[in-house]
Amino acid sequence: MSQWQDIDLIVSGVTSGQTTALSLVEKSLKTIEDKSDYDAIISVIKDRAIERAKLIDAKIVSGEKVGRLAGVPFIAKDNMLTFGSETTAASNILKGFVAPYQATVIEKLEAEGAICVAKANLDAFAHGSSTENSDFMTTKNPHNKKLVPGGSSGGSAAAVILDMAPFALGSDTGGSIRLPASFCGAVGFKPTYGLVSRNGVIAMASSTDVIGPITKNVRDAAIVLEVIAGQDPLDSTTIGLDSYNFTPNSYKLKGKTIGVIKEFKNSDISKSVQQKFDHTIEILKSLGVKVIEVSFPLIEYSLACYYIIAPAEISSNLSRYDGIKYGFADSNATTLSELYNQTRSLGFGMEAKRRIMLGTYVLSSGYYDAYYNQAQKLRTKLIEEYDQAFRKCDFIITPTSPDVAFEIGKNVDDNMKMYLTDVLTVGASLVGIPAISIPANVGNDLPIGIQIMAGQKHDADLINFASAIGGSI
Repeated sequence: MSQWQDIDLIVSGVTSGQTTALSLVEKSLKTIEDKSDYDAIISVIKDRAIERAKLIDAKIVSGEKVGRLAGVPFIAKDNMLTFGSETTAASNILKGFVAPYQATVIEKLEAEGAICVAKANLDAFAHGSSTENSDFMTTKNPHNKKLVPGGSSGGSAAAVILDMAPFALGSDTGGSIRLPASFCGAVGFKPTYGLVSRNGVIAMASSTDVIGPITKNVRDAAIVLEVIAGQDPLDSTTIGLDSYNFTPNSYKLKGKTIGVIKEFKNSDISKSVQQKFDHTIEILKSLGVKVIEVSFPLIEYSLACYYIIAPAEISSNLSRYDGIKYGFADSNATTLSELYNQTRSLGFGMEAKRRIMLGTYVLSSGYYDAYYNQAQKLRTKLIEEYDQAFRKCDFIITPTSPDVAFEIGKNVDDNMKMYLTDVLTVGASLVGIPAISIPANVGNDLPIGIQIMAGQKHDADLINFASAIGGSI
């Protein structure tokens, strides 16, 4: 049983004086220390967290206004700039880097009284699906230490299920919030592209990167999203909505239509996942939800499309790490060329190097039109296919992952198998629509996630639907 109440109850307890922000922070820090063997956390922000908690408690005593997340501890993925700790993106090339400013999402949460207590482990620069690509450690699955927690936001998802904090922030580029949420049994929400500012978040693939919450229930995810969403003058890709009210309300499931993707019927989905997915569909039918089949003729190419576009953007984004501006620099280099080569050779891990090489290749003269340009054309076609599907149904539903969490080390040397872990999640990322993973079962069995997608900017509808069915599956 969780040691944390729902977020709104936590805030109510702090503002009413039933508990204090300081006691909540101390509880969070103690849990992080007690469960350090899961390797979910890279660094702890103890002094600053305690200082902020005392300030919030003092404001409450004096009757001053406090925010809607007053006293709630949270954990940020370590690719988000924060004060009070290093920001490393789990890469040796950024070890020792102290951010000169905070990410917009952190600023927004702190403005509402939330307290960042730690930075979570991830695949270095968010390149991976298992958190095994971290240069520092491999996070263990909360349900079985021999298994991966998923990635790249594996540390964030594990931390929430381990009760280290009521919520955590993750980043999702091709499934990096949803996949670890599925493997760990959490709720992971990927908003519409541009709904949440990426300012102050270390870029992976800029055209699909999205920041979102990882929580234990849909309502908590909605509360966090309401705080972090919105346009930001420091991020030109952010979009506006008429309303930022995402908190679930009474929602009628009867009459809603969900689409099941025809082409995924023949994909390599494990028997246990398929059985749970089929059972979920039957439950939805019993609740009055209409289920139809939708076809995506080009969706089989979505993974290939993603692994052309994403590495291309990665190769560009990682070019800034040269040993001169900030981060690691090889002190043994004697020339500028040596400094570049040796710093990047020693600082980047194997997966970062692999993606830099692949991205540089597809952008190179003679191959740009053959690969990158073709991938962008396919992406446009995929957007059209999703638009057509959403004219027929309100939501699209799939398993989040083809299988449950796998053993640590099992797929490390099989890059293709590791990439195939994202086969069900990359589509939503490429077309920029909101998607959520909710747990379909917990307890003795390993968690299985169900992914639900909605049209662009229909985040509130998606949250309402997911909340309404969450207790049933």
